[in-house]
Amino acid sequence: MSRTEQLQDQYVKVGSVNTRYWQAGDSGKTVILLHGGGGYIELWKHNIFELAKHHRVYAFDMVGAGRSDKPDADYTFDFMAQFTRDFMKALEISKASLIGASAGGGVALTFAMDFPELVDRLILVGSAGLGKEISFLLRITTLPGLGRLFSSPSKTGMALLCKRAVYDSQLITDEIVEEFYQMATLPGAAKAILNVGRSNFNIWGQFYQPIAKRLQTITTPTLIIWGRQDPMVPVSHAQNAARLIPNAQLEIFEECGHWSSIEHPQKFNQLVLEFLS
Repeated sequence: MSRTEQLQDQYVKVGSVNTRYWQAGDSGKTVILLHGGGGYIELWKHNIFELAKHHRVYAFDMVGAGRSDKPDADYTFDFMAQFTRDFMKALEISKASLIGASAGGGVALTFAMDFPELVDRLILVGSAGLGKEISFLLRITTLPGLGRLFSSPSKTGMALLCKRAVYDSQLITDEIVEEFYQMATLPGAAKAILNVGRSNFNIWGQFYQPIAKRLQTITTPTLIIWGRQDPMVPVSHAQNAARLIPNAQLEIFEECGHWSSIEHPQKFNQLVLEFLS
């Protein structure tokens, strides 16, 4: 039995959305893990067990992702931040530390700005929403007719995307590609993934100004983790955010792409646990 199989899929109604989540650990701080666009909770399998040794950890499939329901909606960061708030209400979570990766970082940032009293610590991992520049591969998917990599998923396409996200492509196993493919071909998944992209960026780049203009208002202690060789979102976004967020700590991982929590899990977990303590 794999470690992820030891975690039972649970479901909770968040409004009308049937939402899949995992919960591990029963002491310490409450921590919520927010995956990136096109992601799902299994992407945290390298982290959730270590974090749960010291904290009560939740990971959920964001509305429109994984095995949660996928309503027809504009998947803006505002929409997903409100969904996160509603998820906390549904499970009677009064306050939490948020760990947001990629698009999940944009959600976590928006949440921290809109509901600062509900956030204990904020951890941003290759976060979206901090600058205009993003990978051309992502930007072209917003063009009509050119989003086929997502709208008609193939294992070859999924392998390309996964290898693009890491520094060492040998980390991308057939198992990871198969997992991504299975999630991407669930009913409604392809449309929802495209909606996430088109709600938050276009061919010119990210819609970052609503977040960037408010970074100096964040009072929550913030840890920013980034891969030096991140090909999706440049490390300059992290450096700029660390200057603007008043109580921010920046950690840049060498020989690391967009998925630092997967590429360097031991270092990532240790750093997060130290920050949360």
